Amino acid sequence: MNAVTLIGYLATVCSMTSFTPQAWKIIKTRDTGGISAPMYGITVLGFALWLAFGMIKLEWPIIITNGVCLLLSAFIFTMTVLPRDEKDAVADVLDPDHQRASRTQQGNKRSA
Repeated sequence: MNAVTLIGYLATVCSMTSFTPQAWKIIKTRDTGGISAPMYGITVLGFALWLAFGMIKLEWPIIITNGVCLLLSAFIFTMTVLPRDEKDAVADVLDPDHQRASRTQQGNKRSA
């Protein structure tokens, strides 16, 4: 594998995984207060356009990278604009242990 291809693969891995910590933090904390919805809206649009570009050109590295980035950034954007109850419902599906722990903590507070 030549250096240019290796750099491309490393860039792909970095791009695709860069959104994962933010998405997981939202799932765990349900907090999106510090996230700019307009910024993520533009990011989602950008990845959608890159995905379309890759599909038109039939360039699989562009399609895969931007498809994954589109899904992750769209998730973050959606969680940012959802009302609190709906955000909690989505996060509870993705992290059911958090929901159980939260109920246990609430029960402990009530009985104290």
